[in-house]
This record gives sequence, structure tokens and C-alpha cells, in this order.
Amino acid sequence: MPGIDECLLEAMALPGARGASLVDWTSGLALGTAGDSPTGDHETTAAETAELARAAAEFDSFTTTGEITGAIPGDSLPVEDLIVTTRAGFHVLRFVQTSFDSSVFLHLWLDRDSGNLALARLRLRDLAERLVLG
Repeated sequence: MPGIDECLLEAMALPGARGASLVDWTSGLALGTAGDSPTGDHETTAAETAELARAAAEFDSFTTTGEITGAIPGDSLPVEDLIVTTRAGFHVLRFVQTSFDSSVFLHLWLDRDSGNLALARLRLRDLAERLVLG
């Protein structure tokens, strides 16, 4: 079970990875970073990506109420991840379930030419499940 630093190093081992961070979307602060940042400043990137994460997590348009086995009727199912595509790359934000308020996400910035978006989603899901916070 990896901690923050190990998790980010594993994320950076993905093909095309340019930068990774663990961000608290309620405060917009980076809890850990690795590699580069699209803006040149990890804190600015964390604050900007936190705005996207907050919108997806709080707006009803991005959640689904449904008939899922084991779900409590009326409960919203959380957003799993967000993908933003730019001309130069991909940004994948993977929400992390925690024992406390679950207000953190992994942000991976991938090069568009050498990154593998499908593989990144699968690996980030695995990393988010194994990540130990505390």
C-alpha cells in the first residue's frame, strides 16, 4: 500500500507522464507533486484543477442517482474521474475514496503523443484504491 510519494512515483512511470499530484479539492492545495506542471507551478495547477474537481463533485449534473446493487436509494454515486483533452496532452483527475471526507484526487498530466489514456485511467484507479493517506 503506497503512500503519497510512492503513488506519485508510480504514476510518473506511466508512458507519457509529464506530471502528477495529489490535490485536496476543498482547499486547492497540492498534498504531493512529482514531475512537471503545465503552468510551471504545481500550486497554481492544483488550485485550477481543484475548481474542476469541485464542480464535478458538487453539481448534480455530474452525478447519477440510480439503481445500483447495494446503493441506498436517493444517494448520489461519486464521479470516478475527469478527463480534459488539450492539443498537447491529457489531464486525468481520479477521485480517491478515503475514510474521512474523500476530498482528494490524483491529477496526472500526460503527453498527447506518447501517453496512453486508457492505461492511465486503469493505473490511476488502481493507485487510488491502494493509496494510504493518514
